[in-house]
Amino acid sequence: MTNQVSSPMTPGDTPAVGVLGEQRKPAKETKRLDRVIIRFAGDSGDGMQLTGDRFTSETASFGNDLSTLPNFPAEIRAPAGTLPGVSSFQLHFADHDILTPGDAPNVLVAMNPAALKANIGDLPRGAEIIVNTDEFTKRAMLKVGYAASPLEDGSLDGYAVHPVPLTTLTLEALKDSGLARKDAERAKNMFALGLLSWMYHRPTEGTEAFLRKKFAKKPDIAEANITAYRAGWNFGETTEDFAVSYEVPPAASAFPSGTYRNISGNLALAYGLISASQQSELPLFLGSYPITPASDILHELSRHKNFGVRTFQAEDEIAAIGAALGAAFGGSLAVTTTSGPGVALKSETIGLAVSLELPLLVVDIQRGGPSTGLPTKTEQADLLQAMYGRNGEAPVPIVAPATPAECFTAALEAARIATVYRTPVFLLSDGYLANGSEPWRIPELDELPDLRVQFATGPNHTAADGTEAFLPYLRDPQTLARPWAVPGTPGLEHRIGGIEKQDGTGNISYDPANHDFMVRTRQAKIDGIEVPDVVVDDPDGDAATLVLGWGSTYGPITAAVRRIRREGGQVAQAHLRHLNPFPKNLGDVLRGYRRVIVPEMNLGQLAHLLRAKYLVDARSYTQVTGLPFKAEQLAQAIVKESVDV
Repeated sequence: MTNQVSSPMTPGDTPAVGVLGEQRKPAKETKRLDRVIIRFAGDSGDGMQLTGDRFTSETASFGNDLSTLPNFPAEIRAPAGTLPGVSSFQLHFADHDILTPGDAPNVLVAMNPAALKANIGDLPRGAEIIVNTDEFTKRAMLKVGYAASPLEDGSLDGYAVHPVPLTTLTLEALKDSGLARKDAERAKNMFALGLLSWMYHRPTEGTEAFLRKKFAKKPDIAEANITAYRAGWNFGETTEDFAVSYEVPPAASAFPSGTYRNISGNLALAYGLISASQQSELPLFLGSYPITPASDILHELSRHKNFGVRTFQAEDEIAAIGAALGAAFGGSLAVTTTSGPGVALKSETIGLAVSLELPLLVVDIQRGGPSTGLPTKTEQADLLQAMYGRNGEAPVPIVAPATPAECFTAALEAARIATVYRTPVFLLSDGYLANGSEPWRIPELDELPDLRVQFATGPNHTAADGTEAFLPYLRDPQTLARPWAVPGTPGLEHRIGGIEKQDGTGNISYDPANHDFMVRTRQAKIDGIEVPDVVVDDPDGDAATLVLGWGSTYGPITAAVRRIRREGGQVAQAHLRHLNPFPKNLGDVLRGYRRVIVPEMNLGQLAHLLRAKYLVDARSYTQVTGLPFKAEQLAQAIVKESVDV
């Protein structure tokens, strides 16, 4: 790895001194760990997402492998001090390859009673809890149902509790800053970040540079946050309550050589779309209406006009996809981004794109439903909507990334299919991938696929009398794709619209035989898309059980399979990136195992498709909690399903 790694040195100029200030205290003990799971939790206004992001960025620069799970309310500002208003950020980092944000935190930073109560059930006994004692007032505790203080009633005796008056210490550190008390209090998350950075030897320079840049127009706020951050670091160094710090070495052997950065799924997807535009030499057009959790893609792409990107924030979902389809007709790499409710509104225009046979990328960042559902929680319940959610026979290819970093390559793959086969393509990500992050190796330019497109430039048909003409629905014999003619090209004028077309000419046709032919041809085009075979991970080659997943279940499934194998179990694993069409070898793979288990964050949609197409007894293991699977829970379920024949 080529990350720049900073030494975890004390920020600021204040040394750790003895009682008399004459000499430094003896160095504290440092324990070496192979992995740690930390969860920051507080009100949605406490800056937990920012705190988690900064800790994650410094961890990435240090060279650890990592996986994150942001979890926040749907409301812009939920009621302060309440359970529904708790926002959290979980980070799992290690000196080896990891796949999930972790099942249970080793450390919980609880900024108030609500944060403690909402998260205590996830902690194993012996976990460390850092609590902001300033917020444990009688009123705040009663608001979440604590009749007595959990810090005093013995209910936390099984944990290593560190009571820290974060607010008081922050105000003391900023007493000379000139800030009002309310403004100074807001920096308590930076104090907590500094303390955790000391505990785990995280680099500090990046966070200080980030704060100066973020608050460049408010230098007094920037310096206040940096002061609080340094004060937290120094508090960890000097206080008697934290006698041990921890070291998690870089994951040097977990990654191939290259240049890495931390990346979220939505950011990776945005970069993938830009790369697809560059590799296809097509201008990128995004027609979008803001919707959680897809809005970040619109925000990111709007920053890249220098790459020829054009973003259009439409008045609604229908206008957004209509503009995108118009851009596709005009010769752009056209994209529309949304979530499940938006897909429902876009369905008629997706059907129109199927009929017009134009390339269009429909990016669905799935969330909990139905209706408005759980906007900030994750789910995989749009698969059948993507497969069948249009009137008539309107087949659409579906691509699903498995990890946040893989969202980059999924965008390139969706663009390849769309432009080569002249079809709309669904890209199914979800909230877990969109907001989660992991290290990503930045690819070299020569590793990116060549996606250049050949537009129609002249007549493609010669009549019996020798007359040359352009037939907009004359198909490529290999791909069954029709030509892509940019409007305004002389001699290539042609009719488009939603009414059925005559084969070849594209003229309106109500002929029954022609309609039957066109429906079957459009289906054959999708069925004939070339996708890689599914790869099976079966080390011994004689496992009786196959665990098959798709999308973001990859991390939990792989972690669960590893646990089973470490304990002597035999189980095979495969993961689908292409859901329509399925890989050509999938049927043979499924029939090669006695049991097929399909974990999904829905009620069994992929299992339903597999049963229908391949007539195999695919067993579902499902949850719709708005959260990803836990590896241990999944491992136990796989073992149980493997035994109960």
